[in-house]
Amino acid sequence: MVKEISSSIKDETLIQKRRAQLQKGAVTLFKQKGFHRATTREIAKAAGFSIGTLYEYIRTKEDVLFLVCDAIYDEVRSRMEAVIDTNETSRDALYQAVKSYFHVMDDLQDEVLILYQELKALPKDAQDYVLNKEKEMMQLFERILANNYAAILNETDIVLIANNIFIQGQMWGFRRWVLQKTFTLDDYTDQQFKWLTNQLAYEAAKQKQGGVS
Repeated sequence: MVKEISSSIKDETLIQKRRAQLQKGAVTLFKQKGFHRATTREIAKAAGFSIGTLYEYIRTKEDVLFLVCDAIYDEVRSRMEAVIDTNETSRDALYQAVKSYFHVMDDLQDEVLILYQELKALPKDAQDYVLNKEKEMMQLFERILANNYAAILNETDIVLIANNIFIQGQMWGFRRWVLQKTFTLDDYTDQQFKWLTNQLAYEAAKQKQGGVS
């Protein structure tokens, strides 16, 4: 667990409010200039703060980046958990999980791009903390896959497929500028899901035939 970022302010509600403003302003600035070229004074201005106020809520520029990365994963996870039931055992449950994730990646494409571009600027313990949140999100897909396909998939298969889904969602965010020339988001989701279920059906047929390809 990464050390909590300290603040000289004691009002926790105010801290959360100001840090939310800080995260929003930082995302806009980092998108324009990148993390390394942005100054703390520019971050403060983007958030609507004075530089003195900024340092009441964080201590370093890296603290801002950590807050941004942490908030992105919290937002993705909370929005997915709001619509996903990991105890469901149906094809539709998997589809809804994939669709929800792809839509979140579409909504947060700027934030996710910044996360992966700038994560390496964080200290190692902060990187590990943030990436562990990514693992927790992938486990949502792993549980749904295990609920529905444990009879035909081993643990390694489930982990790999969950990673594939995760990357497909990110690909829409990273490559949307070209994918949108061919697909709507719903078309893209349906096509990726069709390939996924075709592969699962193939694995089920192999299992029924005793593993003979």
